[in-house]
Amino acid sequence: MPAKEVTVDLAEFNRLPADDARGILRPCLDVDRWIDAIVDARPLADLDSAKAASSAAVPLSAAEIDAAMSHHPRIGEKAKGDSVEAAHSSREQAGLGTLEADVQSQLAAGNAAYEDRFDRVFLIRAAGRSPEEILSELQRRMDNTAEDETAEVGQQLIQIAELRLEGILS
Repeated sequence: MPAKEVTVDLAEFNRLPADDARGILRPCLDVDRWIDAIVDARPLADLDSAKAASSAAVPLSAAEIDAAMSHHPRIGEKAKGDSVEAAHSSREQAGLGTLEADVQSQLAAGNAAYEDRFDRVFLIRAAGRSPEEILSELQRRMDNTAEDETAEVGQQLIQIAELRLEGILS
């Protein structure tokens, strides 16, 4: 049975014991420093306060990025397993719809080239983006230096985490 995504209202989240609040946040971004920044900022007045607390953990370190990336599938591929993270990822990529064969093959080739170049899967906030926009971003980012790309991946992880946070704090 798939893991259940948890949603809580902000008042309830503010009242939770710290360990319970951390458990709710971990599927958003599995980075202790990010989680602690939000938990420690409670009580949160609103979602903007939660996002402000999230920004306290920026930029993410390379080690934090590498650890967090283990929960993200290749763009255009279905997440494996039945974790909450997999459910989030599937929902976020659902907006891509059924990819045309040409787009699917371009994404597969782009993912492979990206992985060869940067030694990690290509990560982008898929929610709200078309497949063509994602391909364009993948191509643009292939010209990044390793340092610039690490920073960009960190920014994408935060954007994804904040979208997930918004969904959790209903």
